[in-house]
Amino acid sequence: MTSVNDEAQLAGLDNFRNLQADQQPTWPDAKKLADTVDLLGKVAPLVIPQETETLTQRLAAAGRGEAFLLQGGDCAETFAEAHADRIRNKMRTILQMAVVLTHGASMPIVKMGRMAGQYAKPRSSAEETRDGVTLPVYRGDMVNEFAFTEQARTPNPDRLFQGYSIAAATANIVRAFTTGGYADLRQVHEWNKGFMENPAYKRYESTAVEIDRAIRFMDACGADFDQLRTVEFFVSHEALLLDYERAMVRMNPISGTPYDSSGHFLWIGERTRKIDGAHVDFLSRVSNPIGVKLGPTTSPDDALRLQEKLNPEGVEGRLTFITRMGTANIRTVLPNIVEKIHREGSPVTWVTDPMHGNTITSATGYKTRRFDDVLDEVRGFFEVHSAVGSVPGGLHVELTGDDVTEVLGGSEEISDEGLAKRYETLVDPRLNHQQSLEMAFQVAEMLQEFRSNR
Repeated sequence: MTSVNDEAQLAGLDNFRNLQADQQPTWPDAKKLADTVDLLGKVAPLVIPQETETLTQRLAAAGRGEAFLLQGGDCAETFAEAHADRIRNKMRTILQMAVVLTHGASMPIVKMGRMAGQYAKPRSSAEETRDGVTLPVYRGDMVNEFAFTEQARTPNPDRLFQGYSIAAATANIVRAFTTGGYADLRQVHEWNKGFMENPAYKRYESTAVEIDRAIRFMDACGADFDQLRTVEFFVSHEALLLDYERAMVRMNPISGTPYDSSGHFLWIGERTRKIDGAHVDFLSRVSNPIGVKLGPTTSPDDALRLQEKLNPEGVEGRLTFITRMGTANIRTVLPNIVEKIHREGSPVTWVTDPMHGNTITSATGYKTRRFDDVLDEVRGFFEVHSAVGSVPGGLHVELTGDDVTEVLGGSEEISDEGLAKRYETLVDPRLNHQQSLEMAFQVAEMLQEFRSNR
C-alpha cells in the first residue's frame, strides 16, 4: 500500500515536466507514448535498492581514496549487439583492467559497466540532412533506428519497452558471468598473460610479473579462492530519456524513498546539466548514486550549485563529478573547480572521462580520438588532484571488448588509414580491447605514483 508520504515523493518527481527538458525526442504519437510509459511503470525493476545503496558506499570509499572506480563500456549500446558474446567481451576487458588497477592502487576497484541501458545519446542537432533530404537525427536504438529512412528515423515509443527488455536480458547475463566463475581472478590473470605475449607491450612486463607472483603467493598461502571467483559489478547509463527514467522509478520498501530502478548509477550529461533544467531536478529526487559530466565551460560556481542541488545533505558517495575537459583544458580549468568544491562544498567523488573532450575528425573523415591525448588527460587529472590535495577517484571510458579500429595510436599504432579496417561505432569512437588494457597499465603507474606521494 502506498503511503501519503510515498505519494508526495512520487508526485514531486513529476516536477521536471514543468521545466526545460533538453535532448528529448519529439514523439509523434502521444497516446502510444503514454501507453508505453504506463506499461513500463508496471514492469519488474532492473536493479534493487539494496544494490544501489551498496554502490553508494563503494563510491564513498572511492571519494576518500580507499577504492577506485573503473567505469567502461560502449558509447551507445545497440540492440543488435546485445548478445552474450559481445557482453562477455566487454566484461572481460573491464575485469582485466580491474586486475591491473587493483595491483597499481593496492585497494579495491569498483567495477561498473556502461551497459544495460546506454541506448540513447545526446546529439548536437535535432535533424540530419543527406543529399537534400532532412530527417530526425539518430538518437540511439531506444528512440529510433540508424538507417536513413523516414520510417527508421521516426521516434517510436515501442523502442522504449524494447530497450527495457534488452536491458533486463543484459543485466541477467552480467549477473551470470560475475557469479558463475567467469570472473575468477586466476582466469582473468591468465587472459592478461595472453596480452603480454605481444612484443608491443613489453614495457608492462614487470608489472605483469609482479601480479603473477602475488596471485601465486595467495594460492600458496591457501587463500580462499572461492571468495575470489565472483565480483561485484554494477550497471550504469546516462539518464537522458526522462519519460523512460520516470516510468522506472520504484519505492524502496525499507527506506520509503524513491529510486530509479533502470540502473545502479545514473549520470547527467554535459548538455543536460542546467541547474534549473529537468534532468537535474529529476535526479535530485531519486536516491541512486548519481553523476554529472563537467566540461570545460563549467565554472567553479556551476559545480558548487550542482552539488548543493543534487546532494544537499552531503551524503558521501551520493554525487560523482565526471570531468571531461580535454587534454588542452584539464590543467587550467579543473584546478579552480576542484579547489572551490574542496574548500566550500561537501564530499564528492572525482572521476575522469578522458574520451569526450578529445574527439577530432581524422584526415580520412572519421570521428576519432588520439590514444596519447586520452592518456594525457588522465595524467593531468592526477596532477590536478595531487596539487590541490583532493582524491582522484576513478576512470570513466568508452571501450569495447572487440578489436575495432576507432581510436588512433596505442602501442599497435592504429593509423589514420587504419581506421577504416574495422570502424564499427554508430556514434563515438571507443578504445579497443588492447588499447583498454594498455590504458590500465599506464593508469596503474599513475595510481602508484599518486599514492606514494600522498
